[in-house]
Amino acid sequence: MNKNHTPLLLYFSLGYAVLIVYASLYPLTGWKSNGVSPFDFFFAGWPRYTTLFDLLINVAAYIPLGFFLATALRPRVAPKHAWWLAVLAAAVLSFALEFTQNYLPSRVASNLDLAGNACGALLGALPGALWRRQLLDNLRHTYWPDHGQSVELGLIFLGLWLLTQLDPTTLLFGAGDLRSLLPLPNTQPFSAAGFVRIESLIAASGLLAALLMASLIAPHHQRRLFPLLLLAVGLAAKSLAFALMTHPQTALAWATPGGLMGSLAGGLLWLAALLLPPNWQRLLATLALLTASVMVNLAPVNPYLENLQNTWNPGQFLNFHGLTHFVTLLWPYLALPWFAFHRTHIRNDLP
Repeated sequence: MNKNHTPLLLYFSLGYAVLIVYASLYPLTGWKSNGVSPFDFFFAGWPRYTTLFDLLINVAAYIPLGFFLATALRPRVAPKHAWWLAVLAAAVLSFALEFTQNYLPSRVASNLDLAGNACGALLGALPGALWRRQLLDNLRHTYWPDHGQSVELGLIFLGLWLLTQLDPTTLLFGAGDLRSLLPLPNTQPFSAAGFVRIESLIAASGLLAALLMASLIAPHHQRRLFPLLLLAVGLAAKSLAFALMTHPQTALAWATPGGLMGSLAGGLLWLAALLLPPNWQRLLATLALLTASVMVNLAPVNPYLENLQNTWNPGQFLNFHGLTHFVTLLWPYLALPWFAFHRTHIRNDLP
């Protein structure tokens, strides 16, 4: 690949493909043969049970993949070839996953899902093949000439952070709860007053870490605006998750007293931290992320969130929740090393 081209879109393509694989094969247990040919799904008729939501999700899930693949291919092939190669790669991935779902009792292979995935990839690949990716390349070499790869990795982590906001089973800006994977005991009994304090601490420290990460990778003149835009998109994603999984009237269920107080505290701490040198900002962000991760694992189980899950249709949201939950578990532990290695390069000659 030409050294003048940023590999960011290739990273996004590979990372997003891995997330699709996990979501499509979640919960990754109970593998067995159902006794029929694994190719039968491809020639089957219209599925007996399907909803408009399922169709839209299957299309929407592959739009980013088509876009990322087409733009990643642009330096190597002409735009007229990039779009169909991207669609072909996405369709092959979808077929392989539908084929594999034959061996998971909790999943149903469907040619309708395959068609929806291919259509989504096409919708993403067409603008991706025409998009002037030089804009991203120029941005990298203008604002981040010496630390482009570190910034690109940070952008990927921020994209994954936005994805964690689509998991309504977690506390606001909380991630890294390993109790679903490890036999960790619930050390704290639930009490309303105590839970508000813990929730506030998690929201404040989690938000502080995310905003500082955004400030550290943003161009110097946008180190306030970019984090605020990230926060706005994150809260919109959180509201969307509650609205989709429960009811539109519960879209703001995340706005609890503890969550709001913690968000306000985290925002004020972030503004104050911008006065510190970048190295101190990285240290503060690391401590904040560690605090949030520890407190998430020590927090008592919230009976409201447990009751909320009972209102879901688990079959309808299996892919969606499996994907977001997986990212939410791992995000802080993947992001922590980034703060240790990232270095901020400020060019004072920029506007």
